[in-house]
Amino acid sequence: MNLPLLAIAASILALCWAIALVIGVLSKKTGDTKMQDIAASIQEGAMAYLNRQYKTLAIFAIIIFLILGFALPSNGFLVAMGFIVGAVFSALAGYIGMGVAVRANVRTANEAKTSLSGALQVAFRGGAVTGLAVVSLALLGVSGFYWLFINAFEIPIQEAPGLLIGFAFGASLISLFARVGGGIYTKAADVGADLVGKVEKGIPEDDPRNPAVIADNVGDNVGDCAGMGADLFETYAVTLIAAMILAASTLTDKIGATGIEYPLALGAVAVLATIIGIYFVRLKEGSDKIMWSLYKGTLASGILSGVGFFFVTKYMLNDMHIFFATVVGLLLTLLINVTTEYYTSTSYAPVRKIAKASETGAGTNVIAGLAVGLASTFPMVMLIVVAIFASYWLGENSTLGNGIYGIAVAAVSMLSTTGMVIAMDSYGPITDNAGGIAEMTDLPPSVRKNTDALDAVGNTTKAVTKGYAIGSAALAALVLFQAYGEELMKSNPIEFIFNLADYRVLIGLFIGGMLPFLFSSFLMSAVGKAAHSVVEEVRRQFREIKGIMEGTGKPEYSKCVDIVTLAALKEMVIPGLLAVTAPIAVGFILGPLALGGMLGGVIVTGLLMAINMSNAGGAWDNGKKYVEEGNHGGKGSQAHHAAVVGDTVGDPYKDTAGPALNALIKVINTIALIIAPIIATHSLL
Repeated sequence: MNLPLLAIAASILALCWAIALVIGVLSKKTGDTKMQDIAASIQEGAMAYLNRQYKTLAIFAIIIFLILGFALPSNGFLVAMGFIVGAVFSALAGYIGMGVAVRANVRTANEAKTSLSGALQVAFRGGAVTGLAVVSLALLGVSGFYWLFINAFEIPIQEAPGLLIGFAFGASLISLFARVGGGIYTKAADVGADLVGKVEKGIPEDDPRNPAVIADNVGDNVGDCAGMGADLFETYAVTLIAAMILAASTLTDKIGATGIEYPLALGAVAVLATIIGIYFVRLKEGSDKIMWSLYKGTLASGILSGVGFFFVTKYMLNDMHIFFATVVGLLLTLLINVTTEYYTSTSYAPVRKIAKASETGAGTNVIAGLAVGLASTFPMVMLIVVAIFASYWLGENSTLGNGIYGIAVAAVSMLSTTGMVIAMDSYGPITDNAGGIAEMTDLPPSVRKNTDALDAVGNTTKAVTKGYAIGSAALAALVLFQAYGEELMKSNPIEFIFNLADYRVLIGLFIGGMLPFLFSSFLMSAVGKAAHSVVEEVRRQFREIKGIMEGTGKPEYSKCVDIVTLAALKEMVIPGLLAVTAPIAVGFILGPLALGGMLGGVIVTGLLMAINMSNAGGAWDNGKKYVEEGNHGGKGSQAHHAAVVGDTVGDPYKDTAGPALNALIKVINTIALIIAPIIATHSLL
């Protein structure tokens, strides 16, 4: 059985299914002319930003392609070719996903006129296009290059996975800039719109009188659709590749190509399970259990994946220890989702405590939110630790006798639900935009009631998917770190042992631990500066354009869109260069041991900061929503003003710095793996 070709076939099937979903979504009606005009403005702004971002990144990509091709000691241009395709596939997945999302929003709003279940179906299937595009293109790229390397270029099987690191690096680069640029864009627009619109003018969210309202709606798609898609595309591809590299370096003597191709088989099974799982997301007319409807799809795809994993493992490895390692990954996904929902949903104590704290002002609201974020690191880390222990034990006690491979299998299994997770995440900006369109076009209150119900769940799904992305990034980074060590051991098994008593390892550990703080500082400052420019522009328009507040004057929406677009593209450069140059500088100056210490430091502090920031931000956001539902004084009260301030602080936490740390961790680990063969013999220390 040719497993790479089967994985390629599964990928193509998923792409065809995504096209079918696109046709289904676009067949829905778009409403009246006013709705179409607002949707067109959002669509134009979103695609214009994405086009400008990709043109900017193309320059970096060409330079890196040439460097990889000429600098790597062997097969440089094969790695470089993988790099370019990885970058293009990642960009393409984001482009497809956001193109559909900005067209599904108005169709969701129109469906909400008559049916909550119909609106849910349009929004979710619009998001599912992104999910299928991400997993199918990632699996197609990895399996396709692996097949080409061993067949067209006749690369030995044990060497072929190592060349896939170029594809991983291309995906990582796009992920980094998509997360950084998209995060700056979306939160600068959101903060700028809220501070003037809600706080100063007292007008509702998504009010057409707010000059920043279109930029805010564009930002939802840029951050949570294109950004999350690129993030999980990278994690999915990187995890598959890292697992294959580990198998190639440690298992080929025992089981040949089987261990290398086993992750591809898991990916193929999961893609098929995702296609089926999409159709479990249904809502009965009259029911309001939207979150449960979405979870049904995730559970269905997870259970179907698990069943498929059993038969694949039985056929390929005939070892139930490895199968149970896949179960660990699936359970970790479920438990991380539940834990994140507890800390970020309006239904539970953490968010309600923040809302209660808002009664005494913004200061106590911010303190309560910080406390929630810090506390949320404990259960999340413990879940990851238990999963690492269990999967390592299962791998060590399997017939393969390899604990790290057990962790890699658990990570691949965890990412098997990526398609459904991204569908749930992309559903969020679609419903958010649908609510904005309903508000801006004065649709009846019954329509806004439906879109508000969808949007409230969307806030939770976005928070839950961030928790999933963080947990999967942690496991992926651990596997990459081990692959880095294996690569060094090929050069000198005695010299490259990471010992904390070695001053070089300690130096690297401290540098790595510091990087997430410095990186986050750049991003928070960037959002602050860009938001300041938006605030000034919004104030100017309220001041100079007559009749905005009365509804007789039209705001200049494009001015705010231009401000955040230029700010995002400008401000993403320095954090991106930091992520790319830091491992290169440490590796070539301080040596491979220091770089190993740096990887450990950036994984630990990056993981903890990402959990803290994402959960605190999500809790602040839903704390505001809880007050707006009529609790603690409702809209316009002192508690509401305080909750808006807390949400403003939390915006760059949860949607800029927090999610971008995932990309930082993986980019640094990926680059370390690429340069490992060179720095093993060429460094100053």
